[in-house]
Amino acid sequence: MSTGIAIAVFVVVYVLIASDKVPKTAAALGGAGIVLGLGVVGAEDAFYSHETGIDWDVVFLLLGMMIIVGVLRRTGVFEYTAIWATKRAGGSPQRIMVLLVLITAVASALLDNVTTVLLIAPVTLLICDRLDINPVPFLIAEVLASNIGGAATLIGDPPNIIIGSRAGLSFNDFLVHMAPIVAVELAVFTLILPWLFRGSFTVEPARAASVMELEEREAIQNPRLLVQCAAVLLVVFAAFVTHSIHHVEPSVVALLGAGVLVLVSRSRPDDYLASVEWETLLFFAGLFILVGAMVKTGAIGELAQLAADATGGDALTAVMLILVVSAVLSGVVDNIPYVATMSPLVAQLAADIDNPTHAEALWWSLALGADFGGNTTAIGASANVVVLGIALRNQTPISFWEFTRKGIVVTAITIALAAPYLWLRYFVLA
Repeated sequence: MSTGIAIAVFVVVYVLIASDKVPKTAAALGGAGIVLGLGVVGAEDAFYSHETGIDWDVVFLLLGMMIIVGVLRRTGVFEYTAIWATKRAGGSPQRIMVLLVLITAVASALLDNVTTVLLIAPVTLLICDRLDINPVPFLIAEVLASNIGGAATLIGDPPNIIIGSRAGLSFNDFLVHMAPIVAVELAVFTLILPWLFRGSFTVEPARAASVMELEEREAIQNPRLLVQCAAVLLVVFAAFVTHSIHHVEPSVVALLGAGVLVLVSRSRPDDYLASVEWETLLFFAGLFILVGAMVKTGAIGELAQLAADATGGDALTAVMLILVVSAVLSGVVDNIPYVATMSPLVAQLAADIDNPTHAEALWWSLALGADFGGNTTAIGASANVVVLGIALRNQTPISFWEFTRKGIVVTAITIALAAPYLWLRYFVLA
């Protein structure tokens, strides 16, 4: 009974979100209230359980980085970067998109994709405002690039951290096994940008010329604050990269960094809290509770188990099935709880395979499927939700289907490239 309720509520909420007729935050919180009110999940499940509750690491990582971005915004560095990027691209919207996509992808691998889009989105909005062009295609392209680039490293995409912990895989393991295919995927994605976003690159010559005449250095309003922000960000990013050494969670690092920056900059609450996407954080809370209900009642586990049973013990079949199923399901539910649910099953499958190379390929299949599958819909990955929230606050809303129409195409292409990579590297050339 509880399984049916969990599935029914999730489907209704998903339909409401996809329809864009009800605010996604209201739909998610309403659905969460129903499963809590009907006793499908309790307070212990929703707020304290690591398996079925709100992922507070994600929520507080976002909160900490949003506060840091709020302080950083006061320096004028976003305006500086916007002018610099526009001038380097010669005022061409297409070249600007390519430049921002490459910056986003590389930064998502070195930091994490949520932090990256929080930093890149304000720059994008400023560039598009200066050129008087629609920012939506640029924001969509960047978040798609962030999910591709973030797949390259252990810290780039939250699901990778879960997989690394469960499978005992290091930062270097991800770099060696994931970075090569990510580089190929990024090159292909960059090449299809003009086709994928055709019609989005028209700009008035006078607008482009006016931006080219601007002096970016004049945009820096508070050099002293910029130095303080740079120092704190450097420490925060270093802590992200060295997570496997000190084992301090990224959420704790982000909150500590935010606290230190607020203290040393003597910022007032209005200065930094205005940049916090409260609706996005509440949406995540509601979504995690809904997915947690699916996990607790066994709905997601049963789906994953059916996929695992369908392999018939063949390693290659298992790898390809995990890749495709992960891509599909990560687009329907957020890829973080999906990977948390699927990891034990992959661990069991890997333990039953004698060849260690084939067994490890299962983990890379899960990572590629979940990371790239997160691009499928507007709620498939944390970075997607964050960018949609930023766009909404800036009066340039991105609809569920506007994002998904592009995301499905990119997911199909990336998964189609990932499949032969897994086959060649771990079965043919191993």
